[in-house]
Amino acid sequence: MTTYSASRLQGITVFVQAVEAGSFTAAAQRIGLSKSAVGKSVATLEGRLGVRLLDRTTRRLALTAEGADFYQSCLRVLAELDEAESRAASRRREVSGTLRISLPATFGRRWVMPVLCQLARQHPKLTLEVAFTDRAVDLLQENIDLVVRLGEPGNSASLSGRYLGLQRIVTCGSPAYFAEHGYPTSIEELASHDCITFGQGGHVFPWKLLDSEGRVVNIKIKGRHTISDGDALRAAVHDGLGIAQFPTWLVADELENGTLQTTLARQGIDGSSIHALWPATRNTAPKIRTVVDELVRAFTPVAPWDRGLA
Repeated sequence: MTTYSASRLQGITVFVQAVEAGSFTAAAQRIGLSKSAVGKSVATLEGRLGVRLLDRTTRRLALTAEGADFYQSCLRVLAELDEAESRAASRRREVSGTLRISLPATFGRRWVMPVLCQLARQHPKLTLEVAFTDRAVDLLQENIDLVVRLGEPGNSASLSGRYLGLQRIVTCGSPAYFAEHGYPTSIEELASHDCITFGQGGHVFPWKLLDSEGRVVNIKIKGRHTISDGDALRAAVHDGLGIAQFPTWLVADELENGTLQTTLARQGIDGSSIHALWPATRNTAPKIRTVVDELVRAFTPVAPWDRGLA
């Protein structure tokens, strides 16, 4: 049986942290060592392997070809170690400690917070630190344990994730608007309607529609108005200002009580995905695993916001 020293594992961990932090100084601050200790640990690792893993500059570290290959192997090893610890820790079923979680603002408040509040009541040793933002946070750089992300999760090898479902997109208007202007029955008829688009940072998001052959297409709509906040967009449509597209999670209550109605593809069109993501090198048990498992249970196989959509 091969014997592994603690310093050998520490060298791998320090190397991974240095790569993810981008510098010895940032890595030292993250893991509580001195800059010289981090540099010495990486140099010792390179000496033992007999290859150069990092090219050092005054501003940034860069992986060599050998370093990039070794980095991916280290991530897999650390992920398997985390998984082993997770399985062992889960036997205790004790959920404790501080969970730093980042949520998309509107979706997080409406759908994720009720799940978190229920878990916090069930596990009195669990402490939540919840931040709301619609930007794509850097989990490692910002020391975030868990993020719920709307849209594609990316292909970062440093992240693990679970699929939570799809966003379904519907085109909506108020009953008063449709009574006055009628229901559009094709993409071409949208030109004669007051469309309200969603835009941020100068970018107006296209609408997802079905063409005459039933294929999903992305169409750039010339809207009469553009609004950058989902809640404000919903309020404008509710007040009869025009028609707009929404994910069903944002208008589930209005669709159920009839204050908003769908048109065109009335059942909705599948949009982008929803994922829970966490650092692959971070211990996932039991606090992260418990929260992720509960989100999966709450949102799949049919999302609660889609259960009442006829």
